[in-house]
Amino acid sequence: MCTVCGCGGDGATIEAGKGHRHGHDHGHGHDHPHAHGQGHTHDHDHHPAPGGPQGDLHFGRGPAHAHAPGLSQARMIQIETDILAKNDAYAAENREAWTARGVLALNLMSSPGSGKTTLLVRTIEAMGAAGVAVIEGDQQTSNDADRIRATGAPAVQVNTGKGCHLDAHMVGHAAEHLPLPPGAVLFIENVGNLVCPAAFDLGEDARVAILSVTEGEDKPLKYPDIFAGADLVIVTKTDLALHCGVDLAAIAENVARISPEAALLHLSARSGEGMAAWLDWIAARRDRAIRARLAALEAERAALRRMVGA
Repeated sequence: MCTVCGCGGDGATIEAGKGHRHGHDHGHGHDHPHAHGQGHTHDHDHHPAPGGPQGDLHFGRGPAHAHAPGLSQARMIQIETDILAKNDAYAAENREAWTARGVLALNLMSSPGSGKTTLLVRTIEAMGAAGVAVIEGDQQTSNDADRIRATGAPAVQVNTGKGCHLDAHMVGHAAEHLPLPPGAVLFIENVGNLVCPAAFDLGEDARVAILSVTEGEDKPLKYPDIFAGADLVIVTKTDLALHCGVDLAAIAENVARISPEAALLHLSARSGEGMAAWLDWIAARRDRAIRARLAALEAERAALRRMVGA
């Protein structure tokens, strides 16, 4: 299992389209160490919290912020550091490749059922499929990729098997199967999970955390890492807020407590409320990516002119 998050990342597969499927074995030196705890000895203490006759148990307070039977905190820190360092190297390669083409890559993260795929379908319908590509992350099935392909946009399905998140190597490999012309927008729909995806940089330009009103107001406080790293938080299914008795102001307050710098949008893909603001946000990010690419090209040309002049 991956000791960063406890998932079994082996056996991931990438489906670039119907009939084209192959295994992803974390080759090229990108391997997740497998830890097999012997017995049930706990050589790193948990920390009971006051407040009840039994007390609450906190297993994430050690230096590694994690708990694995049979592994010391020092060993866990070393393994986690090694895994994330490899992932960050792949993420840097992804970012360099996408930046070089002015591609805007957005990492969409949320719990299952928050409405990520429905939002993507509505977004592509509004933007048009030209210049848009999608990487879909799920443990099994190609259901979401099929929904995206029905819009006319290219999509690659990454099935992670027992894995609970996408990593930069999976995403980079999937992107090789997608047309990404200069100025394209690449949507990466991460595996539905409010914990593990936060730890893995994919090389994205921005992170978008999605929270549906059906999940309640306290999710940013319960799962802070996803929201703390978000550039944008989208509160979805707002057409259901009244029926769910959800306090949208409380959600906004909790998001601000965890991530005061993140932008916040209220949106209903079904009714269309908030879609214009979401599309404007994408357009602004896309323009910035294209301008950065043009500036890089101009700098290259200026360097060549100086070389010729010399």
